[in-house]
Amino acid sequence: MAANRRPTLADVAREVGVSAKTVSRVLNDDGPASPRTREQVLAAVAKLGFQPNLMARNIRVGGPDTTVGLVIPDLGNPFFGAVASSIEDTVRDRGLTLLMGSSADDPERERALTDKFLARRISILMVVPSVGADHAHLKTHRAGGLPVVFIDRPGASLATDSVVSSNRAGAHEGVAHLIAHGHRRVGFIGDLPTRLYTRRERLAGYRTALQEAGLPYDRSLVTNAHDQHGASAATSQLLALPDPPTALFAGNNIVALGIVTELARSGRKDVAVVAFDDVALAEALEPALTVVAQDPDEIGRAAATTALARLDGDRSRAGTVTVPTRLIVRGSGERPAPVLQEA
Repeated sequence: MAANRRPTLADVAREVGVSAKTVSRVLNDDGPASPRTREQVLAAVAKLGFQPNLMARNIRVGGPDTTVGLVIPDLGNPFFGAVASSIEDTVRDRGLTLLMGSSADDPERERALTDKFLARRISILMVVPSVGADHAHLKTHRAGGLPVVFIDRPGASLATDSVVSSNRAGAHEGVAHLIAHGHRRVGFIGDLPTRLYTRRERLAGYRTALQEAGLPYDRSLVTNAHDQHGASAATSQLLALPDPPTALFAGNNIVALGIVTELARSGRKDVAVVAFDDVALAEALEPALTVVAQDPDEIGRAAATTALARLDGDRSRAGTVTVPTRLIVRGSGERPAPVLQEA
């Protein structure tokens, strides 16, 4: 079998030494087949990485499917919604339809979704990898010519294309902006779990900005939250420290909402805030929220363009596209640090 095409029913039949009709009977449980034959067919299917085409009744035999599978962690997160919309706009021009599902950042759920997409013999697979997921099971499909693109985070155990934001550089710029306004105690509230690629990269940018300014890294100023409620609690926790931060850096948009909610609730107007990723109605807040903005439209477009190039026969080495972020100054990140009173 050629390295640049995906395995077919005929390939499985050839591997076992039976007819394609026999393979079909086994896979569809439609007709007699001996236990030995069934065992051999299933072993060949696993070996070759063949996926039965669940849409075969609706398309001509051997014809290409017209769907793109996309797995994202959260259908309700505006960032991933914008990425998906951009992907859909781009692939639609090629007559492809986007199928999408949520993994809830669960590796097992992600695997189940990708398996369902693969069973439909999709043209392209795109995945926002879950923490702890292993993508070795996609090697055969990737080698068989299926374009696989990871978005927002690199995958594991698979050499394939990725499209990510400039997380480290963006966080560095945001924290350096706070430091430039006189802040020497800058808190970091990041995502959970701490193994998340984006959280690690943004924390690294935070630490580099402190180091370049000659400021120590204080573990007591770093905390994490999974949702808006947790971020509000983390904000309260940091501000209750004996030597609290005068500025906060939010590791993502959900965390940012928790921070500004807690600051408003407690009447704190003296704490500067910069958030990684933009927030809906950020300009309507008082003060308006300064952010390190990602470009979800470009991330989606770059992912789709990369995948389409692979679909068209690009066999160059897999690479990573890094989409730049930009600092948007609105007011919350420009609050000056309080002037220390002399003893």
